[in-house]
Amino acid sequence: MTYNRRLFLKSAGAAAAGSLVLTLAACGGSKEKSSESTDSTGVASTGAGAPSISDFGLQLYSVRDVIGADPKGILKQIAGFGYKKIESYAGDKGFLWGMTPKVYKAYMDELGIVTVSTHADTTKDLEKSATEAKEAGLSYILQPYIGPQKTLDEWKKRAEEFNKRGEICNKVGIKFGYHNHDYSFKELEGKIPQEILLDGTDKSLVHYELDLMWIVAAKQDAAAHLKKYAGRYDLCHIKDLVSKPENHSTDLGKGEIDFASLLKVASDSGVNQFIVEQEEYPGPVLTSIGNDAEYMKKLVFKS
Repeated sequence: MTYNRRLFLKSAGAAAAGSLVLTLAACGGSKEKSSESTDSTGVASTGAGAPSISDFGLQLYSVRDVIGADPKGILKQIAGFGYKKIESYAGDKGFLWGMTPKVYKAYMDELGIVTVSTHADTTKDLEKSATEAKEAGLSYILQPYIGPQKTLDEWKKRAEEFNKRGEICNKVGIKFGYHNHDYSFKELEGKIPQEILLDGTDKSLVHYELDLMWIVAAKQDAAAHLKKYAGRYDLCHIKDLVSKPENHSTDLGKGEIDFASLLKVASDSGVNQFIVEQEEYPGPVLTSIGNDAEYMKKLVFKS
């Protein structure tokens, strides 16, 4: 399939090409300790205590512009930045990047990275995809995009479909889930469609990944939503928002979201997989991915 999700990307081809030759040292950031405890974004300095999330991951869609040319090389660089987990997606080479499940898992084991999940088109060949994901050591297969629905009845039908897909995945031994965009948090007929999905699905069959940027972009209270549906979200996307002149993502800590507070709520509400994702970049892709890793290494929750 063509990877179908909301695309508003403007990353330059020249920047992407330049990122291919970026060294780890250039991306890693300074290792000098600071005497500061926290900055205005709530990010603690390296000398201010242990990070609150030590095993953060990366959604590989973040490196879509460079990974296709050298999947193993890019995965190795990602590991070098300090990412401990991966969430894949179904690109042109599939979510195992042209490798068999056995070869893929062996390589990730070599890198010391766990592939937690993948985004994929779950509307077709789900049993086959789920089986391959299971063999490769993944725990989740997630539907990343369904698009806005015209009526609440259509949203209810999607919930029924999700339950059926959850049954298929359960038989294989893997979990089925859904990743939101802003459209499922925009009011329709006086209701929030995301809540129709949550209320209409069996929590033992359907799991959810909350994209924190998109719920904020939809002008919903992300913390209140997480508390209301505590236990329903297993995973989250950590993606910073710049809302003007139009919604777009940026390097972590450079946008508008207070992750030190919001991720504390997410953790307390049952989220246990914290996946960084970035869709737009101020410069070379891998520079941003390195910056994001440094941000996460210093992130300390606000109580």
